[in-house]
Amino acid sequence: MRAIDTEGLVRIYEKGDPPLFLMNGESFVFAPVPEGSRVLYARPPLKGWRGAELRTKAEQSIDNPIGMEPLKALLHPGMRVTIAFDDISLSEPILQSPDCRQVVIELLLERLAQAGVDDVELVVAVCLHRHIHSWEIKEMLGKKIFNAHWLNKTLYNYDAEDKDGNIVLGYTDNNEIVEMHKRSATSDLLIYVNLNLVALNGGHKSVGVGLVTYRCVRSNHNYEHQFNSRSFNDPQRSKMHSTINRIGRYIEKHIKIFHIEMTVNTDTFPHYLGFMQKQEISWSFPEKIMARINKHFLDLTPLSLNRKIFFANKAPYAVTSIQAGEVEAIHKLTLENIYKQQLIDVEGQSDILIIPIPYVMPYSVHSIMNPILVYAMGLGYMFNFYMNKPLVKQGGTIIFLHPLENKFDQIHHPSYIELFEKLKETRDPYIVDKKYADALANDEQYIHLYRFHNAYHGFHPVSMWNWGSYGMSYVGQIIIVNPYGKEAAERLGWEIAPNLNEAIEMAKTKQGRSASISVIHSPPIAMWNVK
Repeated sequence: MRAIDTEGLVRIYEKGDPPLFLMNGESFVFAPVPEGSRVLYARPPLKGWRGAELRTKAEQSIDNPIGMEPLKALLHPGMRVTIAFDDISLSEPILQSPDCRQVVIELLLERLAQAGVDDVELVVAVCLHRHIHSWEIKEMLGKKIFNAHWLNKTLYNYDAEDKDGNIVLGYTDNNEIVEMHKRSATSDLLIYVNLNLVALNGGHKSVGVGLVTYRCVRSNHNYEHQFNSRSFNDPQRSKMHSTINRIGRYIEKHIKIFHIEMTVNTDTFPHYLGFMQKQEISWSFPEKIMARINKHFLDLTPLSLNRKIFFANKAPYAVTSIQAGEVEAIHKLTLENIYKQQLIDVEGQSDILIIPIPYVMPYSVHSIMNPILVYAMGLGYMFNFYMNKPLVKQGGTIIFLHPLENKFDQIHHPSYIELFEKLKETRDPYIVDKKYADALANDEQYIHLYRFHNAYHGFHPVSMWNWGSYGMSYVGQIIIVNPYGKEAAERLGWEIAPNLNEAIEMAKTKQGRSASISVIHSPPIAMWNVK
């Protein structure tokens, strides 16, 4: 390989180079791609903080906020304070202990106690995500916070379907209803603790999505908004974000909110798997052996066991920035820090794009990535890690690496099962959204399972189908390599190839023998500024 950019992150595959070591869901594949293929690597991790060092940075941030008074100036005895925070859909993989949210929330609780504030509640801002299990909350926030707040119900999951627990604040100038968590809306101060893994998240999306009802979120999580976002990780070109910002600004007029946002680096894997985030050409001999041992072992074990093995490996992400204060002022800095770590310049688009899909996405944590989630991860998330233009040309071919099992988690994803059956009738996202969104959202059984049994909201699979709508319409061919669930691939409208070489041949039949090829070498996460 030879570098074609100043950082050596965009490389051309040459004859004699070692095969690429690509993630294939819960396993790996060694892939010798065609000579001349462009391989795109994530930037190595920037310096960051964890533990005590992070606490020091957090103290500096809340004592010197941007666009607001210091936290201590906002506190007084007898006031009501609510602390809201992101759920376990972030980060991926799950952070090593202590989670950065634990560090910050421990600090906040100490500051509140010092100020004589004893009316404090903590809420997981799940919106329409599943209510996270108690053991997951304990893992995220640590035993001290959990033991002090869980049993007395001052720590809980937000319930978007609790009629008594939500309140209508009013309507935006565009007549979008603003209906949200009543405790947060009626507190003297709401503090939001955010973890920004990608540019999609944070800003007004924290409260304006995380703590609102279906009636509110429906105004921006619909086919029209998802299809017309270019891309989700470029908020200025995202129709979804434009509406979320309008809702968020309305909320900020009615509620005092102190925002804390954190960004992390790309240190995704523990040291014994560190070779997975390095370029193969730089591997040492022990790393080459370790890669082959890992692949051999995972090939021999069932995917269900492989998932447990991967979920047991926590990410050593370090926090690269922490900023507190007024939402729009701090989110500008948050985005700058995300792009500093993730955004990489790329010259031009390719005819064929190879995307290895990892074992986890935001809505499959401690679960399985069902076919709709594989679709959403590939065409919604990974397709949308771009600025300006997608990596693949319009009408081009995407090749996915993932086992694509035709399996569903009965507890977490019951409404996904029903929607997947409906896809036999139509895959058209416009029709799916119009026909099934309200029907699934208002289904009493799904509402009950969401509220009391850790299920994703009935609407959630429709949202995920909308998520990939632009990617679906943009590309001309989608191929998945050797899926377990061939029937599932056919229902998604994807072609099937027995191996990567055959998939590339199929793509070249459509795109031409001289078709250009790019390969995203992920994880870790990267974003591409396509010029």
